[in-house]
Amino acid sequence: MRPVRFVALGDSLTEGVGDPVGGKWRGWAALLAGELGDRPAHLTNLAVSGAQTRDVLETQLPAALALRPDLVSVLVGVNDTLRRTFDIHAVAARLDEVYAACTAQGAVVLTACLPDPGAMLGLPGALARPLARRQRAVNTVVHALSARHGAVHLHAAEGAWLTDRAMWSADRLHPGERGHRQLALRFHALLARTGLAGGVGPSPEPEFPAPTRTERLRWLATAGTGWVACRCTDLLPQLLRLAADEMRHHARGTSSRLDLRTAHAVSAALAALSSGEPWAEPEAA
Repeated sequence: MRPVRFVALGDSLTEGVGDPVGGKWRGWAALLAGELGDRPAHLTNLAVSGAQTRDVLETQLPAALALRPDLVSVLVGVNDTLRRTFDIHAVAARLDEVYAACTAQGAVVLTACLPDPGAMLGLPGALARPLARRQRAVNTVVHALSARHGAVHLHAAEGAWLTDRAMWSADRLHPGERGHRQLALRFHALLARTGLAGGVGPSPEPEFPAPTRTERLRWLATAGTGWVACRCTDLLPQLLRLAADEMRHHARGTSSRLDLRTAHAVSAALAALSSGEPWAEPEAA
């Protein structure tokens, strides 16, 4: 019996950050691949920490298509929201192209709405709200395009697992082993409903003990500090401007205008795809 060819695309979430095994990251995709049922699965994980939708489209997708996959996961977009170059039109167009290319080869596509990074980090309201607005925009696009392309879509942006500290790693942005297992289990349940997976699925219980407080602090002082420094040099100046704009609108009682502006941008991005309007990739900053 030929193994299921499973290719995982995306960023650090799919790379497996937060779930270390044997000196490497494992993650939800590997956990899912090991429990798809009677038919064996071969996973190729092309996800890279820090990847944006542009990276998935231009680098990861061609490599994935060359493998002629049966199953492709595409979880990406959070890093786009953390950049000053964020453009929901560009995000929508790239994701539409990625989904379409995979389904054109006959692959089943897995997608997910993802949590808001500002809330996960516990940022103050004026800083958190702009990021939340961006992530809602990305999630709306992913939800709509998943329906359009017949993807198997997971709502991972809501639920009790978001507030369960045991699900998350030291950085508060990436799931720990228990969180990765939860994602794998929920994807398995969705695939089982469509007849694409069998068995009971991955166990929700961790295989390894949770990191100690010392280990968590060590991570934050090394890799975690590097992650924050990298993001701050790119995002912080714009985020401060967004926060100032947020506070001005809040003081005037016109915060709803920001939500409407985002909603209109999302609608316009999806309408452009539906109408087949030409779209040009923005130049990299």
